[in-house]
Formats: sequence, C-alpha cells, structure tokens
Amino acid sequence: MPDYHLNHLRQALTSTLRYYFSVNKDISDLHQTAEGIRSGAEFKGANLWVLIFAIFIASLGLNTNSTAVIIGAMLISPLMGPIIGMGLAAGISDFALMKKSLRNYAVATVISIITATLYFATSPLSEAQSELLARTSPTIYDVFIAIFGGAAGILALSTRGNTNVIPGVAIATALMPPLCTAGFGLASGNWLYFLGAFYLYFINTVFIAFATYVGVRMMKFPTKSFPDKSREKKVQRYLLTVIIVTMCPSIYMTYTIVRQTIFSANVNNFIQTEMSQMGATVISKETDYKSQEISLTLIGRELNERQQDSLRGFLKRYHLENARLTFIQGYHSKQLPVQQILSAEQSKTALLTEQHNKEVRSLKEQLRYYEKYQQLSLDLRPEMAILFPQTSDLHLAPVLTPAHDSVKADTFVLATTRVKSKLSAEERTQLQRWLQQRIATDSLQLVIQ
Repeated sequence: MPDYHLNHLRQALTSTLRYYFSVNKDISDLHQTAEGIRSGAEFKGANLWVLIFAIFIASLGLNTNSTAVIIGAMLISPLMGPIIGMGLAAGISDFALMKKSLRNYAVATVISIITATLYFATSPLSEAQSELLARTSPTIYDVFIAIFGGAAGILALSTRGNTNVIPGVAIATALMPPLCTAGFGLASGNWLYFLGAFYLYFINTVFIAFATYVGVRMMKFPTKSFPDKSREKKVQRYLLTVIIVTMCPSIYMTYTIVRQTIFSANVNNFIQTEMSQMGATVISKETDYKSQEISLTLIGRELNERQQDSLRGFLKRYHLENARLTFIQGYHSKQLPVQQILSAEQSKTALLTEQHNKEVRSLKEQLRYYEKYQQLSLDLRPEMAILFPQTSDLHLAPVLTPAHDSVKADTFVLATTRVKSKLSAEERTQLQRWLQQRIATDSLQLVIQ
C-alpha cells in the first residue's frame, strides 16, 4: 500500500479517536474547579457534622447487615474532599493546600474512628456481620477500584454536566465502611479487624489521590508559581517527599495483595484440577499466605498416604512448591471443620423436623375446623325444626374457594337442608338470615333439596 494511503488512513483513525475520546470541549474553567476542590477539602462546621452523621448511618448499616443503609451513608459522606485536595495539591505544586488537605484528612479520619468506636461500644449487636467482615481484608481489586474511581472523580469535577459521577465514585471506592470497621475493631478489642480495615482505607486514599494527581497533570491545571525559584524547588521537594512517604507503604501493601491474590488463585486452580480426580470433595479450605500453609477438609472417598504424597508432588505445577499441604478427612479428626459438618447436618434435620411439625399442626387445625361445623350441624337441627317445620335435615361444611390457598380467610359455609314442602322466597330468605346469624358468618350459601 502506498505511503499516501497509509498516511490518510492514519489521519482518519486519529481524527476519529480524537472526536470520540477528547474531553477538551467538555472541560470547564480549571481555576473554578481548583477553587471548588479547595473548599471541599475543608472540614469544619456543617461538613464535620455531616461526616459524623454519615459514620453513624454506615455503622448502623454494617451492624444490621443492610447494604442499602451503607450505600446511603457513602452518598452523603464528605470524605472525598480532602483526598482529592491532596491529589490536586501534588499536581499543581501547592504546598499550602497539601498541608490543609492532610490536616483535614487526619481530623476527619480520627473523628470518624472515634464516632464508630463509640457506636459499636454501646450497640447491643456485637456480632460481626458479613458486610463488616468484607472490609477487613483488601484485595488487588480494591486498588483498581480506587484508581479508576479517583480518575472518574477528577474528570467529573473538571467537566460540565457530570455532577452525578461523584456520588457513584463515593459508593464504588467505599471510604466509609472501612473506617466504621476500624471503629468496630477498637470497640471489640480485635486489632486484626482494625488493622485490616484501616489498611483498606489507606489503600483507597493513596490511589484516589494518585489518580487525581495524574488527572490534574494530564488536563494541565494551572500550577502555582513562586517568585522565589529556590522556594519553588523547596516546595516541590517537600511535595515529592510527602508523595514518596505516602506511596511507599501502599506499594508494598499492593505488592503483598497481588502475591496473596496469586497464591489464592493457584490454590483454587489446584483444587479444581487435581482434587476432582481423586474422588474426594473439598468442602472447605484454609490458606495462610505468610506461612504458605494449605489445609483442605474433605468428604467422600478417603485418601491414603500415597495419594496425599502424590497430590503434594503436584503443587509445583501450580507454583506452590513452598506450600505445606495438609488434609482433614473422615470423622476421626477433632478439627473444627468436621464439627461444622455435623452441626450443619443437625441443623438441616432440625429444619426438616420443624417443617414437618408445622404441616401436621396445620392439618390438625383444618380438621378441627371441619369438625366444628359437623357439631354445629347437629346442634342446630332441633332448633331449625321448631322455627322452620318444613325442613328435615341440616348439613354445614366449609368450602375452600379455588382461587385462594388460605382455609380460614377464603372459605364460605355451604348449608344443605331437605324440605318437606317448597319454601316461599320470603321463608328461604328468613332461613338464610337465621343460619348466618347462628353461624356468625356473612359467607353462607344455602342449598335446598
């Protein structure tokens, strides 16, 4: 293909990509955007009270395992302000804004943890729910969420018509729940919960600020200029020091998260590929990345020593050569997983028994309901014979309507009687009303034979 055609194709492709992906036409006044971020980084007065209320709401949601309540708390939380302020300060070399953002970030963090700790210390619900436990062990996905969330946040703040993005970023990055979980860890004396939750909060903070910094640089926000060039270099060194000091722990944490994720994925791959061929089912696994230990609880066919050694030899295929693999199988083990199996079976048996007893009680109640009308028929016959001599017999029975399932709520009473001579319309109406009054029901159908 001639160079002319290649250049033409390249220009057309570049023009198309620029048309669809360029945000220059959407960017608003960057000076106004920077001022808005500066004001949002302030934590005092109404902002502080809104944060406290949001922490209480998020703590309630975590305590009651309510996802909707947690989302509501994240929507009203102002925690994103100082974090985006740190990213902006780093991007425009504004050391004063960096100090202000760090100070307000520290204040907001401390007050949030104190508020959550007070709530969980006084809450009658002390059990750790699934929503709370999910915030104690960050993964590599949390890093990616924080990066893309921060990028979406700074882009939304810098462009027109994207005000609905910030609440979504607040929900996706989930800054509130880890702080509340850290408070739960302090209130319950569980330092692992506290450290794990604060670890997740720190990861989110660093990478939201980092994504903001990159966005500010790419969109060419106006940087702060200094008349004194030596002071400008000094400020830039301070900012660089702050960024490095902040990023170093998170880089190590992220590296650890990646290794843990890879380790867990390799274990799962090993279980799915190798264990399925042995005739045993893995019902639970416990892994420890630090000690490289893998413990598998099995049911079904019991593995002998030779088969166990063979499986340990396969670990190298999955990059788990340094891992120590142990098996818990049979009912001779005193390990907790077997107890959990027995407990689960007992719970299942108890549930089936309760369902059976409930059905028996329902059938007995229906039987009593029918027997009641049989006895009522016998009791009313002598009285009806006196009031309506033409009648000679009476049978009462509840009838279930076809369109409903409830016996009591959706039945009518069928009254069947024999007559010696034909009843007039007035006598028939009187008999119907008398039966309704004596039976105490408005749903009665009278059949005269």
